[in-house]
Order: sequence, then structure tokens, then C-alpha cells
Amino acid sequence: MLISEIFYSLQGEGELTGVPSVFVRTSGCNLRCNWCDTPYASWQPEGRQMTVSEIVAAVRLHPARHVVLTGGEPMIAKDIHALAAALKDLAYHITIETAATIAPAGIACDLASLSPKLKNSTPDERLDDTWRIKHENLRWQPAVVQAWLDRGGYQLKFVVAHETDLTEIETQLVSLEREIPRAKVLLMPEGTTVEVLRTRAVWLGELCKTRGYRYAPRLHVELYGNKRGT
Repeated sequence: MLISEIFYSLQGEGELTGVPSVFVRTSGCNLRCNWCDTPYASWQPEGRQMTVSEIVAAVRLHPARHVVLTGGEPMIAKDIHALAAALKDLAYHITIETAATIAPAGIACDLASLSPKLKNSTPDERLDDTWRIKHENLRWQPAVVQAWLDRGGYQLKFVVAHETDLTEIETQLVSLEREIPRAKVLLMPEGTTVEVLRTRAVWLGELCKTRGYRYAPRLHVELYGNKRGT
């Protein structure tokens, strides 16, 4: 499968923030989020072809017992099920970071980090109408999200750019027709600089306090900046 990068760092987002983890970033995505912070794995996919055995060997070079399968969109990667199974056979804890547009189909996974995309993600004029229409039609797949929720071990992580995004988020949550604890809903400010994140944190943190959702910082940006391999 096409792999953009494999690196050892601290998990920067979600319930496992701060946990040492090996990240396997697949290259390729079925969406084109306007604010994507990994264009080298989505807008302009790059990397090298690696076998499952080669990827597992690279993971085993590091001491972490947590592995994050991310992208791009890891669920479209060839042999992703085989890779997850091989890692699970070695007793790794597996997090899959996905936009939840593709069903789990029995994939080995301990924590599904589901990040359904909001309207704020729709690409601008840098892309033609074909991609904009495809993105808009695909970004929210409630039946797929339900399938991930029903398999257990999940967090719902929304990228928030504006206070008005909360209306869309809460509409999506209602449409899922599931009992989702508020603490399982993570609101993460959109941004790739500390300055932007801190500005949005002011009002987003207050919204979390008011609504009972969990505020999700971006630790890796705070520690390293918006850099590859972190």
C-alpha cells in the first residue's frame, strides 16, 4: 500500500492525547477538505509502496504499544485490513483515524477516531466543481457512522471553525439515533498555528462547558508546530 510516512510521536488529538504512539500515515483520500493539514496524503498523495510485513517491521522499531492508522483516509488503503490484523496479532493497541465514509467491515480496531466532516470542510475554488460535488455528497454518511458506533470503542471528533458549526454537529448527532455520551463528542478547533488554535479555544472551550462536550486540543501543534513526522 502507498505509505506517506511512519513516525513515532505523542498522540496529539482525542482521548489518548499524550500517549506515545507509532503513526502509520497512508496516502490517498476520498475527500478534499478545504483546511486539510496533510495535503501530501490527500490533495497531492505521495509516498512509497510498502508491504504489510515492511510496515509492521517499521512499527516494531519503536517502543510504543499504541499504533495509529491515519491518512489521508486509511480505510481506502489497499490491505488496510491485513495490516490491522497483523498489528493486532502482535498485541498493539490500534487507533484508526477516519472520516467515517467507509464501513469498518470487521477491521481490527481498539479505538475508532471518527471525524465526520462538516460544511466548513467543502473545498474552495482551488478544485473544480467535480471534486466539490463529490466531497459534499460523501462527507456525511450517517449509516456508516452508525456501523462504526455499533462496533464499540469510538470517539466522535469534529473539526470546528465557527460557533455556528455547533448547529450542524448537533443535527448530525440527532440523526444518528444512538445514545452517545457527551464526553464521547470531542470538539477540536480548526487551525494549524498556535495563535489560531488559542483564539478559537476561547469560545470553543466555553461552548464545551455549556453543552457538556469534550474540548480536544491539538497537542502536536503546541509542541512541534505544523510539521510532518509529529
